[in-house]
Amino acid sequence: MPDVRDLELLVQAKTPLVIIESIEESRVLETLARLATRMSRPFYRWTITDGLTRLGFGFELMPDEASVEPEQVLTQIRKMRQSGVFALCDFHPYLSDPRLVRRVKDIALSAQQTGHTLIFISHRFGLPPELGGLSARFELRLPSTEQILALVKEEAAEWASQKGGTRVRADNQALQHLVRHLVGLTVGEVRRLARTAIYDDGAIDHRDLPEVHRAKFELMNLGGVLTYVYDTSRMDDIAGLDNLKDWLQRRRHAFITDREASSPKTDLPKGLLLLGVQGCGKSLAARAVADLWKLPCLRLDFGALYNKFHGETERNLREALRLAEQMSPCVFWLDEIEKGVGVAQHDEGVSARLLGSLLTWMAERKKPVFLVATANNLDAMPAELIRKGRFDEIFFIDLPLAPVRRGIIELHLRKRGRDLSRFDLALLADASEGFSGAEIEQVIVSGLYREGSEQSELDTAMLLAEFHGTQPLSITMAEKVAALRHWAAGRCISADR
Repeated sequence: MPDVRDLELLVQAKTPLVIIESIEESRVLETLARLATRMSRPFYRWTITDGLTRLGFGFELMPDEASVEPEQVLTQIRKMRQSGVFALCDFHPYLSDPRLVRRVKDIALSAQQTGHTLIFISHRFGLPPELGGLSARFELRLPSTEQILALVKEEAAEWASQKGGTRVRADNQALQHLVRHLVGLTVGEVRRLARTAIYDDGAIDHRDLPEVHRAKFELMNLGGVLTYVYDTSRMDDIAGLDNLKDWLQRRRHAFITDREASSPKTDLPKGLLLLGVQGCGKSLAARAVADLWKLPCLRLDFGALYNKFHGETERNLREALRLAEQMSPCVFWLDEIEKGVGVAQHDEGVSARLLGSLLTWMAERKKPVFLVATANNLDAMPAELIRKGRFDEIFFIDLPLAPVRRGIIELHLRKRGRDLSRFDLALLADASEGFSGAEIEQVIVSGLYREGSEQSELDTAMLLAEFHGTQPLSITMAEKVAALRHWAAGRCISADR
């Protein structure tokens, strides 16, 4: 019972005020009751509905008017001669009253003589500044992986008892994934998500993981600047990028398995930076990393970070980074990173401060958060971010070559239920030279519109007409695309072979 021992040290040190922020009020009170028994100290609980009652061993004080109102209960506590531990539940709204703040301070200042300890329990608690030096904050330990596994097994046993002894079917690999992704949650939250995985079909398998990821994201209230990416792409559905796929496969074991060992054999993969021509699959690849590694994917919206008040933008970034660590293990996708931390002349140093916070986190983070950053504009990228060591590797996603273009055409035609034998794929691949993957998809979409308007079945001739009638980005922005490709040559690893 490490929580009880740690609290005992605080009480023995005569810490007058202890703040416990937790949504598990019952678990906190249970821990305090064990502490009171261990120390043979009277233990009281106060709520605005029940007033002041004595819990644990001994007699119970029945609530009355004098012990319900906050000001009167503080007066009552101060008059008590026998030292006690007082758990005040949801007391935070009343500390906006200066008189109550003063009464709490009076109790705290006399704690050396009375031995009283006030423990404030709430989901969130902001202590008035004048009480700050008299207080200490305490956090209940979150369950370890071993404890989480035991909790999942308890929920499985409960389900089995309800079903007449039918055992929960469990894939061992999926069970281990589930346990890893429940790290960072409270006991109650672990139980709820374990039931989410078990109760729908009496099984724990990989189909349960996306729902668990989503539920964990919602429990942690990560919304706002962070977005949970529900529609992760399958790496097998991406044509080309063979070098990138091989690189990720080689590191998958190290990130998923080696980090769990007490002495990891290798450094954990940190992340990668994807540069490339717009529309060539950077965002698609970022989402596919999460699917390949069976991890939740969080996307940071740099636009949502910015706030007009001084210091709020940087605070938003720090909060987003902290929450990403809470969601670990995960893929953390920084989309168009240059728009958030790029070189800016007229933002009063906000971009520079964001960059500093991000670089510090990248260097010091301990949690398994795999960073995937995507960028289009190299001119805005700060040199500190792209030097070796910030990311494990920098990949360049170029305009697709003919074999890859053919694969992209096949993929989108098959996705739309078309018979590939009706199309001259080699001819279409040649006609699409200079097109990005996104542009090829739009050509096929335009061909389908033409099919509907002309009431004739889509064929090679229709798609050739669409390709010939479309100017790709590599032509309309030829100078910028050429400059980007020239910069990447020799500086980045090609994502394709």
